[in-house]
Amino acid sequence: MTPKTLALTLAGVLFVTPLWAQNNAALATSTPTESRAPSADAPYLALQQQWEQAKYNTPEAEREKALEALSNKAKAVMAEHPKDASTLIWSAIVLSSYAGEKGGLGALSLVKEAKVLLEQAIEVDPNALNGSAYTSLGSLYYQVPGWPVGFGDSDTAREMLDKALATAPDSIDANYFYGDFLLSEEDYAGAIEKFEKALQAAPRPGRELADSGRRQEIEMALAKARAEL
Repeated sequence: MTPKTLALTLAGVLFVTPLWAQNNAALATSTPTESRAPSADAPYLALQQQWEQAKYNTPEAEREKALEALSNKAKAVMAEHPKDASTLIWSAIVLSSYAGEKGGLGALSLVKEAKVLLEQAIEVDPNALNGSAYTSLGSLYYQVPGWPVGFGDSDTAREMLDKALATAPDSIDANYFYGDFLLSEEDYAGAIEKFEKALQAAPRPGRELADSGRRQEIEMALAKARAEL
């Protein structure tokens, strides 16, 4: 995989969204943040909304510049809210998406920065945004090249994505990225199962654009997996 193929789709892994994951019995038992309606002044909301516009409503030729500008804004928001897990997650998603558009060696430094932010988010609150840090982190681990170029590792990717599903088993993003991981591993039957599960996810209020874009991605990936059987 070349650096340009870092099509780090995260989470909107969420993604509340991802650019990009989730854990097990060690997780806190508090209600996941994404299951509640976010406050209108939640610091990450502007990043989320502008990411959706950049990813799904911006011409491809203009997308890199839009995400570069948004990554600068994300740094400013993080400076004001350095311990807010949701802001850390969305900043990582923005950086990962920018990396996917940028390509080259510069993309690798961006995804490494995103990885650190997601790890920090997990330390602060592993349940934030329904465990989306695990989804995003898992997606990075299977999309980034392995050593010595990058930190990619399929075993760690599976671990992170397992944690994501343990936290949010019905999540459109957790199931999509797990399916995409299995597709990359040539487990086509497993990938189809996850993609079909993702398509069953309930609509997310206020996330119509993200849901529409994600479903298109799922349909394309599902067709690819079925063609391999």
